[in-house]
Amino acid sequence: MSGSLNVLVIVAIIALVVVRQLKPQRLETDGRRWWLLPGILAVMAVREPGLLDSAHPVGSVVLLVLGVVLGLLTGAAWAWTMRVWTGEDGALWAAGRPATAVAWVLGAALRFGLYGVGLLAGIHLGSQATMLTVAATLLARTGTMAWRAQTQRPSYRVAASG
Repeated sequence: MSGSLNVLVIVAIIALVVVRQLKPQRLETDGRRWWLLPGILAVMAVREPGLLDSAHPVGSVVLLVLGVVLGLLTGAAWAWTMRVWTGEDGALWAAGRPATAVAWVLGAALRFGLYGVGLLAGIHLGSQATMLTVAATLLARTGTMAWRAQTQRPSYRVAASG
């Protein structure tokens, strides 16, 4: 996949996720698919050549690892700032709050700063590195939300009234 197509995929996924996070949404509590989208993004990122800068292999690995760690931290912060509640029907719901937007913007700013440091050092990280970082962010976010959903659920079954 070309670099410009990778960027388009990244922007589309980020836009979809950010728009969805601001609206109340019912959480899926079956826990089966929360890792699927991040997994697909990670596979797309690592299967393409150019993930690392061949002229600066050590520096690009360091920047990539730092970017993935920042992505994981951003995703976890994003999930912890979400409001989670149980609706009247017993379903779990979540919605972003202003702190959620702050976590997202701060995490993105830190990653842009990291890539800026790389550019100043002459290290080129392609769109695959960004895609891997986004995958890490989504993995941490969805994994944390799945865990939070499990902790919100009672461990017993409520008897049907009737």
